[in-house]
Amino acid sequence: MDLGELAGSEFGPRTLHVSPDGVADFVAATGDDAERWTEFAPPGFMSVALFAVAPDLLGLLYEHSVIHGDQSFTWHRPFAIGTELSVSGVVTRSRERGGVYFITFEMEVKDSDGVVAAGSAGFLAAGEAAATSSSEQAEPEATDDGSPGQGQKAASRGDLVRYAAATRDWNPIHWDHDAAVEAGLPGVVAHGLLQASWALVEASATRTGDRPLALAKIRFRSPLPPATPVDVASSQDGSTCSVVLSGQDVEYLSARIELADE
Repeated sequence: MDLGELAGSEFGPRTLHVSPDGVADFVAATGDDAERWTEFAPPGFMSVALFAVAPDLLGLLYEHSVIHGDQSFTWHRPFAIGTELSVSGVVTRSRERGGVYFITFEMEVKDSDGVVAAGSAGFLAAGEAAATSSSEQAEPEATDDGSPGQGQKAASRGDLVRYAAATRDWNPIHWDHDAAVEAGLPGVVAHGLLQASWALVEASATRTGDRPLALAKIRFRSPLPPATPVDVASSQDGSTCSVVLSGQDVEYLSARIELADE
C-alpha cells in the first residue's frame, strides 16, 4: 500500500483486560517489584495497551523495515487490576523523507469513567525492503543474559520471548535470528519497550503511590542485542527524572520522565 495514505487510519477500539495474571507476567518479564504491583499495573504496562492496537498498524507495514524511533506515554490514572479498558489508535501523520516514512501513531486508553492514559509512537518505515545484514553475528545461548552487575539490566533471548508473550509484541526481529538479519540487523535485538520499562522502573523507584509517573518521553537510540548488560543511570531535577541506558560507549535509550504529585 501507499504509506503516504496511512494518515487518518483508525484502529480499534480493542478491549484490554487488566488481569492479575497478565500484570504478574508483565512484572516478571520486566523485573519490576511484584510486591508493589498487586492492586494496580505498573506504568510500563502501557506497552501492553499499545500492543492491543499496534499490531493492526504494523500488519500493514509487514513488507517494510520498521524501526520504533520514539515513544511517549501520559498517565492520568492508574490501571486497576480487574478492570476492562478500551484501547484505540489512529495514524495522525505519515510523511516521506529520503525514502523513509515517518509515521506518528496516537493511542488512547479509556475506562467507563473516561480517558485513563494516552501515548504517541513514532515509527520509521523504509519505502523498500531492507537489505540483508552483512554483519551477521552469532546468536548467544537462549539463557545467556550477559551476567549484568549491580545497577545494570540485560535480557537473554529467552527473556525476550517471555516479554513478547507478556505484551503480545511478537515482531520476529526480537526472537527470530533469520528474520532480524533479513531486516538488516546483525541478529535479534531487544524490544525498545522492554528497555523503556527498565527506565520507568528506575524512575518509579523514587516515588510511592499507584500513579508514580505523569509523562514520559522516550527515544530509542541504538538496537540492543541480547546478553548485553547496560547501565541504568538516572538523575532528578525537581519533578523531572532523566534516565539513560548505555554500555561500552553506546547509548541505547534516553528518557525524560515527569513524576506525578505524591
